[in-house]
Amino acid sequence: MPRPQIHNNRAYFWPVLLVIVIFVTSSSQYLATPDLGLQFSGDKIAHFLIFGLVATSILRTPKFKDLSLRSMLIAALITSGYGACDEFNQSLTPTRSVEFADWLADTFGAFAAVTLYAKWNWYRRLLEWHCLIKRRGAPEPSGDLLHK
Repeated sequence: MPRPQIHNNRAYFWPVLLVIVIFVTSSSQYLATPDLGLQFSGDKIAHFLIFGLVATSILRTPKFKDLSLRSMLIAALITSGYGACDEFNQSLTPTRSVEFADWLADTFGAFAAVTLYAKWNWYRRLLEWHCLIKRRGAPEPSGDLLHK
């Protein structure tokens, strides 16, 4: 009798954790951002990368793991919607401001990340690594990293 796939529920931990960290950080009045000496704000790069990570973590959940165009769009749109909510949350926080450019960076980061994850095997393999410690009685890992 096969064991239920309880380990798949762990995939939801990462998107939820990232969203909570973003919410707590956005609610802070005293957020220190480094001055990278760039002509444009390093803040936009951070938005692009962090929300790209959120979208990728959503795409890695069992619900969207098929990597279909529909799954990619939904993961990116969920992330973009959360980016808009994040900007609204900042409007309620003293000393913070809403920037349309931040939301655009969130959205572009989400779409870029899900595209990279779905289309580039090296990026997917990088995110799909598994601990090399074998538990007693655990099945041998298969070569298919996408459907674990």
